[in-house]
Amino acid sequence: MTVLFGTSIPVGQAQAQVHAAVGVATAPAATAPAATAPAATAPAATAPAAGAGRTPAAAATRRPSEGSVHSWDLSTGVDGPGTRFVTFLAGCPLSCLYCHNPDTMRMRNGKRTSADEVIAEAGKYTRFIAASGGGATISGGEPLLQPVFAGELLHRMKNDLGLHTALDTSGFLGARATDALLRDVDLVLLDIKSWDRATYRKVTGRPLEPTLDFARRLADLGKEVHLRFVLVPGLTDGRENVEGVADFAAALGNVSRVDVLPFHKLGESKWEALGMPFTLRDTPSPGAEQVAAAKAAFAARGLTAV
Repeated sequence: MTVLFGTSIPVGQAQAQVHAAVGVATAPAATAPAATAPAATAPAATAPAAGAGRTPAAAATRRPSEGSVHSWDLSTGVDGPGTRFVTFLAGCPLSCLYCHNPDTMRMRNGKRTSADEVIAEAGKYTRFIAASGGGATISGGEPLLQPVFAGELLHRMKNDLGLHTALDTSGFLGARATDALLRDVDLVLLDIKSWDRATYRKVTGRPLEPTLDFARRLADLGKEVHLRFVLVPGLTDGRENVEGVADFAAALGNVSRVDVLPFHKLGESKWEALGMPFTLRDTPSPGAEQVAAAKAAFAARGLTAV
């Protein structure tokens, strides 16, 4: 679930609540399209709609790009620099034990939405975003589960709206990110959830290596990265584990910032509502000294840790 100044914003309802929050009067926002199952047969050939085929992958479909969108919002300070229009795509191949948005794990939890609709919504706030030095972030879930749609959004956010772009990803599906997609990305927010392989699999249910391979590829491309590391007491906070992530990040040469994120249980109620066991319910949040020690490990290697 997304948060706009502390308020959950489902797809199609951002405009009215954003302007209410910043004191701007506007017409009511359009209602988001209802979720529908994919058609059983291919649609009849029609002229592409405005905005269709902006990227090579979208052009190959001969129809407007669509994807499963969970929600969107405006955020400040947590999804890249400045105030940003953040689009949360639905679906994720990982099952992180501490996920605070478990309602984004399944694509069926999103709404079928066109790229045109997302771009039109983001376009309402470009002056406000530009004034803050912000941009647009494609997040999730895992946006690379829908690489064509994510690529279309990134391309149009950057080229049509002139916004700084960020891709928020675990890196597990990094092989799905084409070089063309990455050319439209100014910043990658990359999660490395553990250095110890067994711990990584315990946390996510997946292997670590695809994420490391993607990180190395980003370094080879000279793509700026903000690395994110969640500090979980008794799970990811071991000294060797933290230092392993720090050594790897420092060796890449393209990591401009590290966010050490203290574990919290704000998503516990969502797990319960979905009938899913939250196995970290008895795990405490790290203390200030633990967080400071983790940041110091990154700083000691010349990285900016916040």
